[in-house]
Amino acid sequence: MKFNSYLFLIFLLSCHSPEKKLTETSLISQKVQSPSLIILGTMQDGGSPHAGCEKKCCKDLFEHPDIARQVISLGILDPQNKQTYLIEASPNLPQQLRALRAYSQFKTSDAPHGIFITHAHIGHYSGLMYLGKEVMNASNIPVYVLPRMKNFLESNGPWSQLAKLNNIFLVEMQSDLAVPLTPSLKITAIRVPHRDEFSETVGFVIEGPNKKVLFIPDIDKWDKWDKQIFEEIQKVDYAFIDGTFYDGKEINNRDIAEIPHPFVIESMELFKSLETAQKQKIYFIHFNHTNPLLDASSEESKTVKERGFNIAQRGQLFAL
Repeated sequence: MKFNSYLFLIFLLSCHSPEKKLTETSLISQKVQSPSLIILGTMQDGGSPHAGCEKKCCKDLFEHPDIARQVISLGILDPQNKQTYLIEASPNLPQQLRALRAYSQFKTSDAPHGIFITHAHIGHYSGLMYLGKEVMNASNIPVYVLPRMKNFLESNGPWSQLAKLNNIFLVEMQSDLAVPLTPSLKITAIRVPHRDEFSETVGFVIEGPNKKVLFIPDIDKWDKWDKQIFEEIQKVDYAFIDGTFYDGKEINNRDIAEIPHPFVIESMELFKSLETAQKQKIYFIHFNHTNPLLDASSEESKTVKERGFNIAQRGQLFAL
């Protein structure tokens, strides 16, 4: 194994996993044995450090980047059927594809067997650029999207060129209709209210042979949704939900109406009546660079954990 690959695997080992505490030996020699979901990125679209940020939260990161601070993405791995999938094509796509490959027990390339995209905000689809002739020159990678998102990619360059040159193959999904991936896995898109300037916005329900996962990185507010979040949490084993801002103090220089998200403090208040087992399903994710939950030692992080909730971290592994 090359030295740089070894260092990368050591980094993955440093990330806490709630499902399975991996050792160096188990990751390198055994790797993932069954269908699993991997957290590949937890940041909001702009990443961290954030362009133009003069605040303390970014100052040191420009000089000393933190490899754990990558933009939102999940990986899905099915060893039995030798398939890998990516949810979201973030600006950190090269590193995230390589991380997904590092977990694979079977021989595979960086190119996944499919990519699922929630909506047309830059952190969720702009990584598709790496599939073009300038970089990977990929061949017909299926990209699963809803109708408006499909039209957006087909009608606007440079994304349209990816389809014309057969770097990607756009697969149109319908909301609430499951798409089978392998005999062990399927995924369903569910519409959520968000700023839909260029496309609709969806979350995903990922279903493996034993576990189900809810993934909603972006939503305006829970009470604007035509579904009940309480009911959706009860249907799954894990819920990765919008934790963009901890509270309003982070955006005191912007109008929240322009960038609506449920504050973490609002979500915790909403979910306070849930039983402990239901709370433990919830992982906040999609953090703005200002979010104090990025600091595990912060009082805000301690509060979230004391109230029975979780904070998603890059490298976490969940059996499906």
